[in-house]
Amino acid sequence: MKRIRLSQIPLVLMLVLAPLTARGAVARPGYGGTAGCASACVTEYALPPASAGPFGITRGPDGAIWFSHGDKVGRITIAGTVTEYTVPTANSGLGWLHVGPDRAIWFAERDSNKIGRITTRGTFTEYPIPTAGSLCDGPPLSSVPQGIATGADRALWFTEECGNKIGRITTDGAITEYPVPTQDSHPLGIADGPDGALWFVEKKAATIGRITTAGVITEYPLTPGALPQRIARGPDDALWFSELGANKIGRITTAGVITEYAVPGAGGPVGITAGPDRALWFVEFKGNAIGRMNVAGQVTNEYPIPTPNSGALQIAVGSPRSLWFTEGLGKNNKLGRVALTGR
Repeated sequence: MKRIRLSQIPLVLMLVLAPLTARGAVARPGYGGTAGCASACVTEYALPPASAGPFGITRGPDGAIWFSHGDKVGRITIAGTVTEYTVPTANSGLGWLHVGPDRAIWFAERDSNKIGRITTRGTFTEYPIPTAGSLCDGPPLSSVPQGIATGADRALWFTEECGNKIGRITTDGAITEYPVPTQDSHPLGIADGPDGALWFVEKKAATIGRITTAGVITEYPLTPGALPQRIARGPDDALWFSELGANKIGRITTAGVITEYAVPGAGGPVGITAGPDRALWFVEFKGNAIGRMNVAGQVTNEYPIPTPNSGALQIAVGSPRSLWFTEGLGKNNKLGRVALTGR
């Protein structure tokens, strides 16, 4: 397996970003709040210029927030100090990020067809994916890797949207690929399940998939046109997923029982994560807001994002009292932070 190791000098050191906007959120009844902000405050941070807005986001093992930003992996502290590291491969088109069992940050290079790894000190390693041909409208020589999650076997598992496969990579860089049974399914988000399997969404096929660490795949169909996007393990040990096309949040048990819950208004849920408060938090791409849903399927709060048409996509827990999200549509080039102020 070819490896590329380069220790990069940070392009931006100790760049402190002042919050652009801090506004109170609009809460639905039933969730406590404090004066000034109704249960949560949304703050935005403008990032240094890049070829593309931020996409992936995760909390690193060092307690900072790590994000993908054009051809860079960035790090921002709670104080707003940003450091950026340029990926060795140019025009790599970075996407998802995920902290691996080795305490490094792993990421998808969607355009250059690689899985990348960066340590908290900024040392990169890149691993080419065996499947090179694209089966969809992505880059012609890329399988377009997307979501990444850690399996019960302590390997990293990832989706290949245009390769129509689920990939597995060990922390040493050995890659195995498993074809998805449904052709042209466009696998996207992936998450570890409480049953020791990996669960993933098939965007174009409107299906939820499950793959064991032995590579056995089971599929569970959704309503046609649901356009599932992301999936996360919930506090109730079910898997929760977003449906951009149906404007719903879905829940599937490990037995395959599916329930769907409508999102109010324009909605358009994309990113989703289990929050620090035992609720599900999600990004409303069309509604330009951050939503909160309890495990009973009730949307208790929606928090408007100050920047109009922000293009918010991904969301991750930042601390026991905060969540962070990316804004990357058009000329938007920001990170957002939701600070929980209520009970």
